[in-house]
Amino acid sequence: MSQRPLRPAQDRPFKVLGIQQIAIGGTSKVRLQKLWVEMLGLEVTGTFQSERENVDEDICAMGVGPFKVEVDLMQPMDIDKKPAVHATPLNHVGLWIDDLPKAVAWLTAQGVRFAPGGIRKGAAGFDICFLHPKASDEFPIAGEGVLIEMVQAPPEVVAAFARLAA
Repeated sequence: MSQRPLRPAQDRPFKVLGIQQIAIGGTSKVRLQKLWVEMLGLEVTGTFQSERENVDEDICAMGVGPFKVEVDLMQPMDIDKKPAVHATPLNHVGLWIDDLPKAVAWLTAQGVRFAPGGIRKGAAGFDICFLHPKASDEFPIAGEGVLIEMVQAPPEVVAAFARLAA
């Protein structure tokens, strides 16, 4: 397998700013809540249900301000339907992106495979899309088994990360 040369950061028209979320799936949110809420002290900040995504989730948080990380505790609405949010316990990782449309366009042109659905509103209200966990002949670059959510960072998060980088 040949190695592609690494691309300099200045060639990329977007930045990955940091971790926006981790999503953990199980057959029962009650068991997930026992660890993440009761034992580790995360705060439940919201809930989200979607029949289309087959998910019933509690949205939790750790950290503060623009550096807050969302922890989604997810169970399927119907255990026999797809997507099976419980089938991989670490369901996906979400990354803050400074310019999501530019990122999607550039990555697609580079051969990165995205999951169906395109850019859309996510559970927390931000624009999102997903990198597919598996590559294909048409799109040879993917998450290598990991579903990766790309999340449009709001202006205050972009500004906070810019201040850190300065």
